[in-house]
Amino acid sequence: MDTIANKVEILSNVHAKNLVDWAKDRPEVVVLSGDLTSSCEIKPFKEAYPDRFFSMGVAEQNMLGFAAGLAREGFRPWLHTFAVFFYRRAYDQLAMSVAYPNLPVTLVGFLPGIMTPGGVTHQAIEDVSVLRSLPNMTIIDVGDATEVETILDAVEKVNGPVYIRMLRKDVPRLFDRKEPFEINKARVLSEGTDIALFSSSICTEEAIRATKALKEKGLSIQHLHISTLKPFTDPAVIEALKKVKYGAITLENHTVIGGLGTCVAEVMAENAIGKPLVKLGLNDTFAHGATQHYLMSHYGLDAIALVKGVEKLTGKSYGISEKDLEEIRLEVISTKDPDAL
Repeated sequence: MDTIANKVEILSNVHAKNLVDWAKDRPEVVVLSGDLTSSCEIKPFKEAYPDRFFSMGVAEQNMLGFAAGLAREGFRPWLHTFAVFFYRRAYDQLAMSVAYPNLPVTLVGFLPGIMTPGGVTHQAIEDVSVLRSLPNMTIIDVGDATEVETILDAVEKVNGPVYIRMLRKDVPRLFDRKEPFEINKARVLSEGTDIALFSSSICTEEAIRATKALKEKGLSIQHLHISTLKPFTDPAVIEALKKVKYGAITLENHTVIGGLGTCVAEVMAENAIGKPLVKLGLNDTFAHGATQHYLMSHYGLDAIALVKGVEKLTGKSYGISEKDLEEIRLEVISTKDPDAL
């Protein structure tokens, strides 16, 4: 079982420093920017390796085609822009130039889900749904600083296209840095036999808080943090679903159509696991612009929404209020890590 931090560090610009250090002895690694160099934390890479950096401008279709050409010549292109611009603006180029020939091109997509006040034009709320149907595509949804720090080594082993829902700026460390990210392997955060809880991305921190409150009320929870959404064949998911009494609940920073909830539903159907499933996320709606905290509360992606979802699943009331959840908010012990920028 993975270790959860009781006191949470907040690290700044984790991907920026990590990418520079990791690429030092990898001359085949090149970075492409969709005119969002500072916003996507790749300015330090540009400064460190100017001959391996390409600013492609606001031309995502061209960037995908250019990256495909680089990959065919033996380079490992890492593309950086906001997540929405990879699959909404350039889907045909992504499908035909990158996915169809199964080229090792990595898409680092920032601002997944409702993490931006930019509104619908910048919120990637259906990206997992769209890209799960694209053959050869691996999809990763990081959840904390440890996963951001260790994802590069894991992705390097994939001989094909990878899409990462990346976190930027201030990122919490929820998991022990000695337990690195592994593709298609869930993190078991707690053991239990009443319900199976699956969370991803920024929702896992909320799920940890809710789980602590629910356990104090006597509920036994099998909590899995999911980072790999395709492939989705980890046996731990099936084991969790089979062992619990009431059923399963999912919490994701994405629409409930085609994302984590759908992945779990498909596994349940394929393995004849006849138990209820509650899916929490955006309910077939676009979100509007506001702070992340407000949007998570408004659209039901936070800890109290999870508590209500569990009550629906079990048919019981646990008497947990938002005030109760505030009192067990994870403690921040540092605003900067000595190794961060």
